[in-house]
Amino acid sequence: MTERSARSACRSANEFVIGPSSLRWDKDCLTIEIRERAVPFGQAVRGTVRIYPEQLFNFSTALDDQGRHRWGPLAPRARVQVELSKPDLHWQGNGYLDSNEGDGPLAPDFHEWDWSRAELSGKRTAVIYDVRQKNGVEKLHALLFHPDGRVEPFVPPPRQTLPKTAWQIQRQMRNADQPSLKLIQTLEDTPFYARSILSSELLGEPVISFHETLNVPRFASPIVQWMLAWRMPRIR
Repeated sequence: MTERSARSACRSANEFVIGPSSLRWDKDCLTIEIRERAVPFGQAVRGTVRIYPEQLFNFSTALDDQGRHRWGPLAPRARVQVELSKPDLHWQGNGYLDSNEGDGPLAPDFHEWDWSRAELSGKRTAVIYDVRQKNGVEKLHALLFHPDGRVEPFVPPPRQTLPKTAWQIQRQMRNADQPSLKLIQTLEDTPFYARSILSSELLGEPVISFHETLNVPRFASPIVQWMLAWRMPRIR
């Protein structure tokens, strides 16, 4: 990923261009062309990702009390094809496409959040956004997305504690009980963010959940902001 200014971006009804990379709709497929460089050695990252949504949703909700930050899943379930030439990697499977937008930075409004997504029977998808705001107020979204386009709230199970990451970030997950919650794999472990795969239980079903934790004070700290420039180059 490369952070770029407005002068490096342009969009039309069907295409969004960011520097040398782009996203465009081809009928029922979102095609993402990646033309980037990895850090710190500048290796080329090139290839195409194609996302085929099973159902598109026009849904958005506020993550904070002031409505400054909004989230919505565009495609809670999708088929994804990845074809990279550099490095030479190819795979396909189930995926998810969402959108986050905000009227300001995260630090003034949030302390941390845990997010999870799980596929259920009947081609339903459950998403839980468990948000702790900086003002001390918790905001919880537990939503079930149906294949016919309906969005239904549900009562989530209680919060359970997961093992801390190597960077000592405390992860938490909504699950019926502690014994049935298991950490399968940590995919990404950074000073402020963790991404994991969990075995859990939701709405009476055993599920594999995709999970993330964001610690906003860590993210906003000066040392992490300095480190991010080495991980995500900034081109004006």
